[in-house]
Amino acid sequence: MNYAVLDLETTGHGAGDEIIQVGLVLLDEEMQTIRSYSSFVKPTIPIPVFITQLTGIDDNMVADAKPIDDVLLEVIPLLGDAVLVAHNVGFDAGFLNQALERSGYMTFDGRKLDTIDLLRILYPTLTSYQLGSVTEHFGIAHDQHHRADSDAMATAELFAACYRKLEQLPLLTLQRIASLLGDAIDDTGWLVNEIAIRKETMSSVDSDAYQYFRQFAMQAGDWTEEQPPREGENIPVAEWTFDEFLGGLKENIKALIPGYEEREPQNIMFTEVLAALEQNRHLLIEAGTGTGKSLGYLIPALFYGIQQDKKIVVSTHTINLQEQLRQRDLPLLQQVMPAPFRAAIFKGRGNYLCLRKFEGKVNMHDFASPTEDRITASQMVVWLSETGHGDQEELNFGNKGTEFWGTVASDADSCLNRSCPWFKRCYYHRAKQEANLADVVITNHSMLFTDIRADHRLLPGYEQLIVDEAHHLEEVAGKHLGTQISYLSVQHPVIRLAKDARNGQLISLIHKLAGEPSDKSLAWREKIDEILPDFGDLRDDWDRLYELLYAMMGSGSSDSAETGQLVLRLRHGNLPKGWSDAQIVEESVHGHLSKIVRTLDKVFSEIKDEVDDTVITAMVTDLSGTVKDLTRARDELRTFMKADKIDMVYWLEANTNFRAKSIHLYAVPADVSEQLRTHFFDAKKSVVLTSATLSVQKSFQYAAEQLGLAEDEKNGRLKTVQLPSPFNYREQALVVIPRNLPVLKGAAGDPYFNELLIKSLADTAVETKGRMLVLFTSYRMLKQVYDPLKELLAASGIQLIGQGIDSGNRSKLTKRFQQQAKSVLLGTSSFWEGVDIPGDALTCLAIVRLPFQPPNHPLIEAKSELLQQQKQNPFMKLSVPQAVIKFKQGFGRLVRTSKDKGIVLIYDTRVIDTYYGKYFLYSLPGPKIETMHLDQIVPRIRNWLSTETGEEVRS
Repeated sequence: MNYAVLDLETTGHGAGDEIIQVGLVLLDEEMQTIRSYSSFVKPTIPIPVFITQLTGIDDNMVADAKPIDDVLLEVIPLLGDAVLVAHNVGFDAGFLNQALERSGYMTFDGRKLDTIDLLRILYPTLTSYQLGSVTEHFGIAHDQHHRADSDAMATAELFAACYRKLEQLPLLTLQRIASLLGDAIDDTGWLVNEIAIRKETMSSVDSDAYQYFRQFAMQAGDWTEEQPPREGENIPVAEWTFDEFLGGLKENIKALIPGYEEREPQNIMFTEVLAALEQNRHLLIEAGTGTGKSLGYLIPALFYGIQQDKKIVVSTHTINLQEQLRQRDLPLLQQVMPAPFRAAIFKGRGNYLCLRKFEGKVNMHDFASPTEDRITASQMVVWLSETGHGDQEELNFGNKGTEFWGTVASDADSCLNRSCPWFKRCYYHRAKQEANLADVVITNHSMLFTDIRADHRLLPGYEQLIVDEAHHLEEVAGKHLGTQISYLSVQHPVIRLAKDARNGQLISLIHKLAGEPSDKSLAWREKIDEILPDFGDLRDDWDRLYELLYAMMGSGSSDSAETGQLVLRLRHGNLPKGWSDAQIVEESVHGHLSKIVRTLDKVFSEIKDEVDDTVITAMVTDLSGTVKDLTRARDELRTFMKADKIDMVYWLEANTNFRAKSIHLYAVPADVSEQLRTHFFDAKKSVVLTSATLSVQKSFQYAAEQLGLAEDEKNGRLKTVQLPSPFNYREQALVVIPRNLPVLKGAAGDPYFNELLIKSLADTAVETKGRMLVLFTSYRMLKQVYDPLKELLAASGIQLIGQGIDSGNRSKLTKRFQQQAKSVLLGTSSFWEGVDIPGDALTCLAIVRLPFQPPNHPLIEAKSELLQQQKQNPFMKLSVPQAVIKFKQGFGRLVRTSKDKGIVLIYDTRVIDTYYGKYFLYSLPGPKIETMHLDQIVPRIRNWLSTETGEEVRS
């Protein structure tokens, strides 16, 4: 049997489009290439410009090519008795059959395989399944992207890699996947089954490579076998001095990393962090890009923790940074530390797979989305043979993957703990045990506050805390110390329990109980049957409540022209018209929920006491967890509808596109400084807070006040440190402010301003050959700039990439920007921080507008009111510092290494025209700042970039 690997280039994706190039590679069963074929095809319609830009194929190249009939005549014999393989086989097979039919040939009806499905299943941790990214990952030569001959050859090599991986999988895993897929997804199940049958006849593979448990092949063994890091070792840690320890460490790093250079700011950070830990003080330390911040706190933390036998907790804002520490910094330290140490990554429980739930789901083929869920379950079966952590961050889910994960994620409410057959292999309890044994625990801000709400039962006890990305701590505190309810808060649990009269967890339980011999089985089923109609009434009232709430949204502040967002703040004692009607409906919702919860809690409690069947016990445990979700939603909704706590800010948000179902209800403390002080700064011996952006105009006053550290600063328990930058910003960065621009008016700018902006961006991009990131504060303005700018750049062959237009995924946009040398990327809020584009990929950063928060947002409004009550100026005490910190984050995208050099354009003239503009410019780390007319910018950039050292060329 042969495999025909096909790729087609076409004039577009529509029914009237035609093939312009065919690439075909024939592989035998040994995955050897036995034949290749490629040909341009002469279409009967012109090739669109965007297809030429994508493929490089224009009308001239196909003018003398064969017509499709002749090409098909050569291709058809190659497809005989072959399995058709393609990267997105639906597209290529569809176009092939369309062409065959038009030309009067029989359509291809043989087996088809999709390399995207195979990659998703066999390589579940790949970050992208796009052909260019995957070939780069596998090291496959693929010089001409979007050319059928090159794409077909690259796909053939990918298919061969997938085939070999299938052959290497344990038989148990192959059998599981074959059973899951069946004939539902192309012919992938057939291929897996073929290889499984062949493997059954071969001698068994070394079983030591995997752990086998309950018919799964796994990488991870029992977590109960874990030992403390220095068990039985006699290491004289008490005799270490930090200087000796650090000296030895640096020597080891130099031996490992040739060319390693010490950074003075990092040395200062070592000393300051250690002093704070040893002296039981708090520390605010600003460490800009290039400091080596992560090692700057990890090294002194490990020294102190190991020597004093203290557990250090490190918290980051994003799971991304947790993963960066796991994959980059901690492995380096494991190699160079003079003593073994253990570091644990500990995330929220929902990040870990519940093996009991997953086993039940897979064994019962309980799939809400038959095609997608089968692929997701299959990729997770493969993942079990590779993962040591069971952490969803490792997986790249498809469309419905996150919904599937929600049904198999670990959660406290449905955990059987030691009664669970999977307990000793449970990924969550493994992570918890590793955290208990670890010297340093890496967690995230969300988990810090989840632990507080769980009465400190989640994180191991600690007295020393290091907070990275600390400028986000106050915002995360507000979210987690408050309440958030959405339409799905009730809708999701209700659908899980009883989607309708025939589907849902309760219906499955009724069927299961029907075979149970217990005398009470009939009574339990009758009680469940009695409340099933309540689910329909509950859904009706829930919809009615959200329709009433949406009807009130018109009386709030509206940003609907900008983003479709509607916001309504609720003020105690002055609730909107119609609120009492909504409260009456909420009474009804509360009644339905209480009846459902009360009945099911009683039934489940009796079943647990009376029934020994493990399947029923597991089902009831999961159902109890879902019922607890409903209980929480009921209680939180009741609290929100009262809206009576004076220290909380209550508001509703909705989107005009999705109307009532988009409503979110928020209740957030206006000021969290008191809680932060209570839970952290008074309770812990030492808290170190670090970030690249903590100061405003060289002062830490704003951060200290927001975080509740003002008292500690007065009494000397807080130290603030701003580390010098390791970069020479004077030579590496030029800030240009065009002084003849009009003042920017309105969220989306005015036509005259936008016209000048677009021309300036285009002229600059041509000079810098693309390599430009443009930061907006308004998506509407980004959209207005996109089309005219794209048209101006097209003449110079520069690609324009727009967030929310070309893709909404930040990582995909960034990767595309880095891969396409001549490109300009337009981004909004999420691009102001956390985006790392070092080297030549980014030469110019444009900031269109200073990033002020909307003053009418309920939380900003409430904070401003508090400041006014204290006789303070909200604009200077809140709005300006917030904007400066985000502005500094945006500026930080440009210079990422000591070799980077580039220009920052600031199109908002308020930085030079207003009294508060100096706060922005003086907060920058010392770049060269110049103002000039728009027509002087390009010559100045040319002059700046033409010098290696940043010294001006004098004529």
